[in-house]
Parts: sequence; C-alpha cells; structure tokens
Amino acid sequence: MSGFDVERVRAAFPALAERDGLTPIFLDNPGGTQVPRVVAEAMTHSLLEANANLGGAFRSSRAAVQTVSEAHEAMALFLNARETGEVIFGQNMTTLTLHISRSIGRLLDPGDEIILSRMDHDANVAPWQLLARDHGLTVKYLPFDLESYEFDLAALADLLGPRTRLLCIGQASNLTGTINDVRAMTAMAHEAGALVYVDAVQFAPHGAIDVQALDCDFLVCSPYKFFGPHIGVLWGRGEILRALEPYKVRAAGDGLPNRFETGTLNHEGMAGTAATVGYFEWLGREVAGQSYRTRHESAPPRRRDLLAAMDASIDHETQLTRRLLEGLGAFDGVTIHGITNPNALGRRVPTVSFTSDRRRPREIAEALGAREIYVWDGHNYALEPAGALGLLETGGVLRIGLAHYNTAVEVERTLEALADSLA
Repeated sequence: MSGFDVERVRAAFPALAERDGLTPIFLDNPGGTQVPRVVAEAMTHSLLEANANLGGAFRSSRAAVQTVSEAHEAMALFLNARETGEVIFGQNMTTLTLHISRSIGRLLDPGDEIILSRMDHDANVAPWQLLARDHGLTVKYLPFDLESYEFDLAALADLLGPRTRLLCIGQASNLTGTINDVRAMTAMAHEAGALVYVDAVQFAPHGAIDVQALDCDFLVCSPYKFFGPHIGVLWGRGEILRALEPYKVRAAGDGLPNRFETGTLNHEGMAGTAATVGYFEWLGREVAGQSYRTRHESAPPRRRDLLAAMDASIDHETQLTRRLLEGLGAFDGVTIHGITNPNALGRRVPTVSFTSDRRRPREIAEALGAREIYVWDGHNYALEPAGALGLLETGGVLRIGLAHYNTAVEVERTLEALADSLA
C-alpha cells in the first residue's frame, strides 16, 4: 500500500461523503461502482455543450464527434487495443454480446460445438445457448472444482475437439471471485481452431487488461463496474470484426467501429467513459506512488500511469480482502465460496461470497442495509456457479465486493455488523 492515499481517492467520489449524519459503506461494487466527480462533470459537459448527432456542419456536432473519438481512444488505451476501431460501444455487455453473437453465428454450422463455463455470469452463457438453439449447435460445459473454485485445464483439453468453434470464458467470476487463466485457455482453444470470447466485466476494476497479451478474439466489459457510467464496451480483433457480417441499418457506415455501433450512441456515457480512464491515469500519476510507475517505465506514459493505478489498487484491495476473509472465517457456520488461502489472493478479485447456516442471505443483507452497509444477495445472475454449488434454492449467497476506495475501517465495521447479524 506504499504511496496509496485512500482518503485522497475517496475525496474524488462525492457519493462516499457523509450525508445527513450517515456515511454509507459501498460494498455492492460487483454490481456497480460509484463514480468520481470528473466522470459526472464530463457527462454534464457533454449534455450541455455537445448534445448533437454526428456529422453536422455546426459546433455542437463537431464537439460530439470529438467526444466519441476520445472515448474510443480511451478504451483502446484501457484494453491495449491495436486500433480505436476495434472498440465498440453499446448499451451494456449483455446487449453487446447478444448483438455480436448474431454475427458470429453466421460462421457456424449445425453440429459445431461451443464451450461455455459453469463459473460464468449468465450474460456469457444465455446468449450462446440461444445461438446454439437457433443454429443447431452442440453446447459443452466446462466445470470448475467445487473445492478449489478453479478450472482444471485438463478438463478443457478433454472438451476441445475438431468441431469446437467457440470458447466463452470469464476473466473473473462475479460469484466466486476466481481469476481464470484466460491466456492459457485461449492458447488451447486457438490450437483447436476455436475463437475465444472473454467476459472481463468483473476483472476490469481489479487488474490491467491487455487484449494483446491475452490473445483472445473478443472481450467485453462494462464501465459502470470500473467507476464509470452505465454503458458497455466490446473489443474485437480487427480482422475478425471486418470479416463478420454486421446487422445494421443501410445508412450506417461499413467501417469500424460504425458497422457494429447501432443507432445513435450514448454520447454522454462515452464522455464519462473517457473521463473514467482519465481518472485511472490520475490515480497512477498522482496517488499510486513513484514505485508503481517505475515498474512500467517501458510503457507509453498514459499506459504506464494506468498500469501503476491498477497495481496500487490491487495491493490495497488485497490487504482488505485478506482481513475480510480472516474475519469471515472466524464466524461459526459460515462457508466462503471462493479462494481463501492468504497466499493465493493473486488468483482472485476482492469479490467475496458466503453463506451462513444461521440466516439466509437476504436476511443478512437487510440487517447490513439497516446499518448503511450495502451488499448484494442472491444468485447475482451467476446461475451456473450458484447452481453448481447447490445454492439456487436456498437464496444464493451474500456477496461483499471491495473496491480501491474502501477502507480497513469499513471492513471492520462490516465484520462487527456481521457478528451481530449472525449471532
């Protein structure tokens, strides 16, 4: 945590301030994070100064074009894309996945196989199940170990075959918190001739994404999960996106990214997204500390600052996660559904799900909510892992999700509240 000033971070987020004598503890971060002031300001500026469609011969339209361009540049930086045209904006990750699946489906024939994961959010499962139904595809499922909460790559090898055309995998689970070895899984899928579609929604707030290093073919994320507005982003390998047939209106352009960005875009959301990436740059440049930037001296300045921000955030979140897991482990009747080994926290994000044999998840969530501690309960759209763990019929899990703006004091307050609730 050297050089990481969490109070300076918190000062950038208006929602974290005390109001009417109450200071809420936001631990609902896997469902959506709070936004820094600069994001809200950028969205307001877009609505007041650049509120126009693109391509007009007047000032506000030119400003809107600049907004859209800057958003693509920012997310290309965030994902380390080769070109801005590989970045597609849409309503959210789910809608983008449903949309692009229609184009990917035209590459597949009846009897082709797709591999889905038992650990994924339903947004990276149901769209492909629907595609399989409509195209006569065979769906195979990659299980995870119910004790280690990780995948066995040998199990993936057993599923891959000559008719495998697509592997859909999450970079991190929104229920177990497990970070998956996407790079290794991608290499295996490519060796079998399959495309790889990665859901990075839960990973994006907690680690740097490099689509070049992952070598995947598609990757989706949601800025509202990493301190931005409600909007979705899809990255696709340029040559693949150009080869896919887009589903679009006739007046839309054929180039990238236009061919996959349907209708009028959410310009204010895009402005906020660019500001979100700028926030990360500020975090790495002004808050993280020189030692974090030194690790990435060979990277371009903006990417260096972003990487430093992620490293500093990870170190801070890891310390909080270690204490949270330690505290939860001390409660009788509590089962943590995820990696708990303090020496293996690098293989998980700070999303911690648990159940209690004394109270149902909803009851615990209500007790915490009454004390201004915000958490989620239920299956959290993670139908596959919740089902594999036998939790769908018992109320799912109580999920606590840490972010870099949370503090050690907040963790202690939460553990104290849980001690009362679970007594």
